Amino acid sequence: MTARILRFPSDTDLVEEAARMLLNHLVQRQEHQAQVHLCLTGGRIANRIYAAFAELAGETGFDAATLHLWWGDEQFVGTTDPDRNALQSLALLARSLQLKSAQIHPMPASDGNADPDESAFTYAQELGDTVFDLCLLGMGPDGHVASIFPDHPSSDPTTLSVIGVTDAPKPPAERISLTLSTISRSRSVWLWVNGSEKAEAVAHALAGDERVPAAHASGVESTIWFLDAEAARLLPRHRCEL
Repeated sequence: MTARILRFPSDTDLVEEAARMLLNHLVQRQEHQAQVHLCLTGGRIANRIYAAFAELAGETGFDAATLHLWWGDEQFVGTTDPDRNALQSLALLARSLQLKSAQIHPMPASDGNADPDESAFTYAQELGDTVFDLCLLGMGPDGHVASIFPDHPSSDPTTLSVIGVTDAPKPPAERISLTLSTISRSRSVWLWVNGSEKAEAVAHALAGDERVPAAHASGVESTIWFLDAEAARLLPRHRCEL
């Protein structure tokens, strides 16, 4: 399935439109199903979008009672470590979303777990055969998504749904991540990418370069790339929508 590419003049425009589209997408899903499963990503641009989404959700009275939150990857650190993706995103979303503990599915922390593999196994058990209605992803300058890195064991083919990651090229070295096969069973996948330093990886991924993990991230029903002008600067104009 061909990915849809949205290009925005600035990262601020990207944040505003991504937040609006996220709210609309969740509302539409709620109209047709009893539960909505959303997989979150971490990172600076994602946190800005969550903050904008929370503001919109508060203004519109969005009902989060049917929403289940999952995470695409996490650092293998303690439960209260401020660098945990779950802590950062929940702090922003909780500004307007009323969520019960049963709706929140963070990846296990290092507290009480021997290593990332043990935590990954635990999360895989909780995840089961859950299919995300929407999986959100960022992308690094090297083309990594979640904690799946190029030319690294994390990108090796596997039948596992969740893996422990060690010796990651980006600190911290120990992480937990969904696998590409788990990501790509999602109904929809959205990638939020900004910055000139990511332009080359964007171009390679959208050209189908199999060495780039982001090239393998796609949804069953739809895939959308949200790019600011800097991240999209190496793409042909006809590949983008304003």
